[in-house]
Amino acid sequence: MQYSIAHRASLNYIGSKYRLLEFISQAIVETVGDTTALTLAELFAGTGIVARYFKGKVHRLMVNDVEGYSYVLNRNYIGNHTPFEYQTLLNELNELVGVEGRIYQYYCLGSGQGRQYFSDENGKKIDAMRQKIEQDFRNDQDLYYFLLASLLESADRVANVASVYGAFLKNLKKSAQKPLILKPAPFEITKNSHEIYQQNANELIRQISGDILYLDPPYNNRQYGVNYHLLNTIASYDDFIPKGKTGLREYGRSSYCQKNKVAVVFEDLIAQAKFKYIFLSYNNEGLMSVAEVEAIMSKYGRYSLRKRDYQRFKADKDSNRQHKARQTEEYLHILVKT
Repeated sequence: MQYSIAHRASLNYIGSKYRLLEFISQAIVETVGDTTALTLAELFAGTGIVARYFKGKVHRLMVNDVEGYSYVLNRNYIGNHTPFEYQTLLNELNELVGVEGRIYQYYCLGSGQGRQYFSDENGKKIDAMRQKIEQDFRNDQDLYYFLLASLLESADRVANVASVYGAFLKNLKKSAQKPLILKPAPFEITKNSHEIYQQNANELIRQISGDILYLDPPYNNRQYGVNYHLLNTIASYDDFIPKGKTGLREYGRSSYCQKNKVAVVFEDLIAQAKFKYIFLSYNNEGLMSVAEVEAIMSKYGRYSLRKRDYQRFKADKDSNRQHKARQTEEYLHILVKT
């Protein structure tokens, strides 16, 4: 069957480079030239927007992120590359009767836990779908991650949050009142296979090599393990005890989110990189200044910088909260390593 592919932002995601794809891709092509025979690695992939854009434009992709929800999305969008039939399976999952599983128990008001990330009905549907996917499709990895990615995105559309999962809204917003419908997460078909990782970037960089390295690490002290903890819970569906009012799970603190550590780990990453072309997305609200980044990268080759004004992420308009748009300056630091 035919698959459509849109390099859209699949989640309401902080730091998504969807609207900057033209800026980033143009810089890469102008610096590198023809990419079709090259290998591109993205080590802080998030939802994998940049990797998705280059999936059919490079020979091979290596995509990594330490977060579980990111691995699921990229294992589907990048890892899957040959077609299969799925519509009948989606229909069957959509017809499931909801059950009172982990999502309902910990994150829906009806369970008595005091949290309202989803309506009771949607929480039960997520549980039923997640359990069915685990039970029936675990042995087919391509299909498993396709269905799981579809569930993550579909659940996110009816989540009762302003933008991220650091907190839930007191009352169900309009989109959270709609019934969950499992919609597909279609991926691009390519001839070549690609590699997906879930590792610490500074550890992985010692194990891989290629031509183009694209880096989009966290800019500030915002921990993605907190802001997307519930997507990690749906992805892993493991046993744990949620903590606090917001029901957090244990998470790792990234050194890239800590002012006293970021420069050290960043230089280690650049020093260890066995890639000729390195591109770093950052902005003027980052923990490292332009001067700091330039000082580090210039040690290892020919450095240049591109800039673009950019309207930063805004919260969901349906949240009934007022958020003013903030203009930032997006930087693309470029290193041709020698």
